[in-house]
Amino acid sequence: MSQQSRTIVQDAWKAFASHDADRIAAVFTDDAEWLAPPENATAVALGGSSHLVGKKAIVRFLAEDFSRFFVRDVTVTFHGFYADGERVIVEETMTATLANGNHYANDYCFVFELRDGLIHRVREYMDTARGHRMVFG
Repeated sequence: MSQQSRTIVQDAWKAFASHDADRIAAVFTDDAEWLAPPENATAVALGGSSHLVGKKAIVRFLAEDFSRFFVRDVTVTFHGFYADGERVIVEETMTATLANGNHYANDYCFVFELRDGLIHRVREYMDTARGHRMVFG
């Protein structure tokens, strides 16, 4: 199960990078949740929530809002995928150019919880102070 879970999450990242709403929707349960740190820079800058509830809200963020904020040169460098049953941990560094022209670079850790082969919950961790410095100067 762990290898299958790891493959599901690796394929999900490919869907996220496509910004294709249908591809993204196909990897989440209808009642999925994405929990990021409260008042993280991305949520604040976009005037959105750090707790996305439901497939529709998550898809809107990944297919539309993400590319309005991280406008070009988005690069994700993966440092590890670790799977245990239906839980997958992903360590990564993301760099990009922001809509305001600032350079962005931050380290992330994601915890994916799967259910029936789909992503049910994502918990996102990052250096929020660093994010605020890069976004808001």
